[in-house]
Order: sequence, then structure tokens, then C-alpha cells
Amino acid sequence: MAAASDEGAREAFRRGLRSGVPFAVVGFFLSASFGVLARQAGFSVVQASVTAMIVFAGSAQFAALSVITVGGGIPAALTAASLMNARFLAMGIALAPSLPGSPMKRAAQGQAVVDSSWALANRGDGTFDRWLLFGTTVPQYLTWTLGSVVGAVFGGVLGDTHRLGLDAIYPVFFLSLLIAELRDATSRWVAVGGGLVALALVPISPPGVPILAASTVALIGLVRRSR
Repeated sequence: MAAASDEGAREAFRRGLRSGVPFAVVGFFLSASFGVLARQAGFSVVQASVTAMIVFAGSAQFAALSVITVGGGIPAALTAASLMNARFLAMGIALAPSLPGSPMKRAAQGQAVVDSSWALANRGDGTFDRWLLFGTTVPQYLTWTLGSVVGAVFGGVLGDTHRLGLDAIYPVFFLSLLIAELRDATSRWVAVGGGLVALALVPISPPGVPILAASTVALIGLVRRSR
């Protein structure tokens, strides 16, 4: 029985590795774009690379970078990044019951959560395949780290990221995740509600607030669906 369980976990992990490759490719270019912009904002190669390795979240990294670029301080940048990552609270609440072990062990496993991995590991019945989640995240983390190093080191050669179209990768990446989630009727209404709230707040609120509000809508939708 244990052997069958182990084999199932290995197979799920391998499927996760294969599923994560397309997102890893996109992540490489997105992270390279971050490396280029971080260098232009005054980051050293080490600072840009370590930031990408530790944070491993495009929305948070770009939010913090945008605040720093316009002259904001570190506290404001960290606040914007934290607000951008607030969506992981809702994602973590949904994932937690599918992770075994003590609270510390579950917290450690939760570090593997990124948007694409979370979406792909979702079985659709309120549970998640954690080994599929882990496998999907591995190639993404590797290319994310490599991309940031390449962007930081060779940023001067790459030049303007807008000219190369790298600025379009980030919204397209999240759009692909959204399309996958729209198969569920409840998710469609949650997506529409969150999108409208974020759209209304963008012109009048500080960076990060729109995504936090949209995450709240998603959390409410999750609770309603579970009921």
C-alpha cells in the first residue's frame, strides 16, 4: 500500500515537472525583465538576483520596484509588495487541508505555492495534489532564478524592455491562469467581480490595493462555493 502511494506521489511529481515547463519558460523572460529593470533602478546584480530568489513573486517584485523607481522608500515598497501577495492568504486557506504534518511542516510546504502551481494542483473538489504542486513549482523556481541573473548581468545589452515586448509577458501570464479557472461557473463570477473591483480602484488607490481587494472577492467566492 505504501509502495503504491509512493509511486503515485512520484508520478504526480513528474507530471508536475512536465506541466511546469511552459510556465517556467514564461517565467524566465519575466524574471529577466525584472533583472533589467532592477538594474536600471539602481540594484546591484546580487541585490536583483537575491530579491528574485527570496521573493519569487513577480507581482510583488514589480510592485516594490515601481515604488522605488518613483522615489518611494523601502517601507512603502515592502507594503506594496505585501499587498500584492495578499492573494496567497486565500490560496493558503484553500490549500492547507491538503497538506499533512504539523503547522510548521505545512508552512514549509506552502512555500512552493505560486499561482500556476496552485491552479494546476487544484482537483476541482476543494482538494489539491501537493506532489503535483511541488513538481510544477521546481522548474519555475529554477528558471525564475536564472532569468533574474541573466537580466541583471546582461541588462545593458538587452536595453529597453518595452521595445522587446517583455512588459507584455506579465499580464499575459496571469490571463492564461484566469482562462483556465473560468471553466467553473462560480469562478467566472468571482473573476468578473474581482476584475471590476480592481479596475475601479486602480485610478484612485495606491499600488497593491486593487489586487488586495480582488483577492478579498476571491476569498468570499471560495467560502460561498465551499458552503
